Amino acid sequence: MKLRFLLCALASSLTLMRAADAPAPTPQGTPPATVAGYTFVRTLGAISEFTLDANGLQVLLMPDHSAPVLTFMVTYRVGSRNEVTGTTGATHLLEHLMFKGSEHFNRALGNGYDQILEPLGASNNATTWLDRTDYYVNSASDHLPLIVEMEADRMRNLLLHETDRRPEMFVVRNEFERGENSPINALEKEIFAAAYMAQPYHHPTIGWRSDIEKVTIAKLREFYDTFYWPDNATVSVVGDFAPAVALELVKKHYGAIPRSPKPIPQIYTEEPAQTFPRRVGLKRAGQLGVVALAHKIPAGTSADYPALSVLGSILADGKNSRLYKALTDPGLSTGVSAGPNFNHDATLFFTFIPLAPGVKPEDAEKTALAEIEKLKKDGVTEKEVATAAAKLLADSAFQRDGTFAIASNLNECIATGDWQLYYTVDEAVKKVTAADVQRVAQHYLVEDQSTTGWFVPVVAPDEKP
Repeated sequence: MKLRFLLCALASSLTLMRAADAPAPTPQGTPPATVAGYTFVRTLGAISEFTLDANGLQVLLMPDHSAPVLTFMVTYRVGSRNEVTGTTGATHLLEHLMFKGSEHFNRALGNGYDQILEPLGASNNATTWLDRTDYYVNSASDHLPLIVEMEADRMRNLLLHETDRRPEMFVVRNEFERGENSPINALEKEIFAAAYMAQPYHHPTIGWRSDIEKVTIAKLREFYDTFYWPDNATVSVVGDFAPAVALELVKKHYGAIPRSPKPIPQIYTEEPAQTFPRRVGLKRAGQLGVVALAHKIPAGTSADYPALSVLGSILADGKNSRLYKALTDPGLSTGVSAGPNFNHDATLFFTFIPLAPGVKPEDAEKTALAEIEKLKKDGVTEKEVATAAAKLLADSAFQRDGTFAIASNLNECIATGDWQLYYTVDEAVKKVTAADVQRVAQHYLVEDQSTTGWFVPVVAPDEKP
């Protein structure tokens, strides 16, 4: 899972899945290379976008020759938002099984993923979230041909054996249980389930425990055969490589894979309007309580996203933030965090308040809400906005230090619906005004659009005196 409050902002949304009869876009910018079999789409900053004509695979290239390393990442536009009851957690469990072997690369042949990549000093992994799944390899530049071949093989040639599913189920179930032991993670899951009744963000990315344990290998293969196709994926190459060589390699290994034989299922369920505040709570063994506030906000491609990001920083980023002064300085909390989630569909603005020992959750909640209402009524200063913007821009720069960091941030923008957000975020934040911050606070941080959660620790029976 990625950082909860990843900052991205609005550019005009690019429809990634174009209708077959839609006119082709006019190419923008200059391509870094021309290779037969591709349609050049655009260049923005250092990133160039191509479409592989044979199957609709989106390819993003960002050359950087400062070090002889690169990151190769494949983003599939499938996450827990694409799951239904009975298959919750399928995306994540399938992510694990993607490392168990494909037709031409598996441990029985002596050339499984880790068997090949570890001796080369390459690292590889994958992550799943609400809107996407990504697979990546960080490697020395000269291993790109092998990496492309291996990734392409498991796009459509995954073995998917029941003998692999069962042990991985235990691994995933252990992950589930570790999440249940984290007060903030467990509370966040409860809040999502209460905030969303219809839209599939209701389901946790890791899945419900019974689905993790009981989903069949046949269901997982059906899920794989539905979403793992080139026209539902983006290949990103970041680092030290020659664009023409990378395009040729991708065409060689991905070009023979057909488009999905059926249209990729699209999510059309919309969450009904919320007209009353909702509350959830957890009582479990623990030491300290947590209060969490969640307010409905629009998708990451909304024009209000930059101002919501600045609002989150003003509320809870650093010792000079408003909630830190109101809650942490007086000893009500051990710290605070606030900010908007960054998702493909309408999502949540979270405020988390870990409580100091002995503090009643109602006291912390009342104090936080009073501070938010004060901000809504009186607004913020231009100095606060400038300070918040500077922090966000600095954080953005630090989050792009290295090929993997760049690819990871680009991956989130792809999942939200427009990779160009990777560049437009900083410019959008620079333009946020104090009036913008007050407006979004007044519009979105309202009681009837909220879901509040408390984690109340209880003393375990074996810990009682």
